[in-house]
Amino acid sequence: MTRKFLSLSILLSAFLLSLSSVSFAAGADSEDGGEDPTGFIMHHIKDSHEWHFFNVGHTHVTLSLPVIVYSGDRGLEIFNSSDFQNHDTHAFGEEYAHEGYFIDSHDHMGRVDGASFTDLSITKNVAMMFLVIAVVLILSLSAAGHYKKHGAVAPKGAAAFVEPIVIFVRDEIALTAIGPKYKKFVPYLLTLFFFIWIGNLIGLLPGAANLTGNIAVTATLAVLTFIIVNVNGNKDYWKHVFMTPGVPIPLLLVIVPVEIIGLFTKPFALMVRLFVAITAGHIVILAFIALVFIFESYTIGVISTLMVTFINLIELLVATIQAYVFTLFTAMYIGSAVAEHAHDEAH
Repeated sequence: MTRKFLSLSILLSAFLLSLSSVSFAAGADSEDGGEDPTGFIMHHIKDSHEWHFFNVGHTHVTLSLPVIVYSGDRGLEIFNSSDFQNHDTHAFGEEYAHEGYFIDSHDHMGRVDGASFTDLSITKNVAMMFLVIAVVLILSLSAAGHYKKHGAVAPKGAAAFVEPIVIFVRDEIALTAIGPKYKKFVPYLLTLFFFIWIGNLIGLLPGAANLTGNIAVTATLAVLTFIIVNVNGNKDYWKHVFMTPGVPIPLLLVIVPVEIIGLFTKPFALMVRLFVAITAGHIVILAFIALVFIFESYTIGVISTLMVTFINLIELLVATIQAYVFTLFTAMYIGSAVAEHAHDEAH
């Protein structure tokens, strides 16, 4: 099993190198004609109005995504991202404006006349999010269908994959961190874990979008956790925030602001931790790939392939750890909000 896993990782790394080579060769030129590894890396980790997979010669293998904009004077309009590109180079720019709108070289929507509008486009990360949601739904519904049909029997298929994870999240995370009131929060914690984990794993595939390395995605997850924690906070939780037991009244002038700031720093830490861990892994892998085409050396190529393989193995572990950590800390924050505290009346 270990040999098969290692072989698969090497093949995946070689495939990633081969796909990235044509992409680097075609799209990593700087303004002075030299190679631009920074542009190559940023192109692969940032969001986009198209989903670029790889190049075959001068042919771009991409998926054009819907561009949806709403403005007060023109209403809702739907276009295709290819409408805003040079059809030979597939480059975006204001000079390729369509129906008064354009996508600039940094992949930001704009309007020629400068009027305001709302961009509701299905970008690469949004499409990736839909894909992750579809995978999670297929896994969960398949497992649920198995138990609905066969009852409490030995799991098979998707159920055999899902059940151990569900039990682990329920017993080792929710029950341990939250306590007796854990059942109410298990569905959210399971959704959180599967969404982050599947998103992390799919994000390691060549051509995939950097979903969990997008600060907007991690911020949304953190905000959801913030809302759930504070909406479910009991009187003891809020008492500890605004009137910490056992603290002299003069010190409350210092403690209370610190406690209020703490309400926001906890989800902020969740947001940054996931964003940094996933993005950093992608940058390191892409940087080693870029070295091959900068130095054009067989020695560098072999070393880079070995390093990419090793980092891919680490990233598989990081993908799971980050999903676990985000879910665990969310459960701990919920546990602190719903826990009942017994206080000494002498205080």
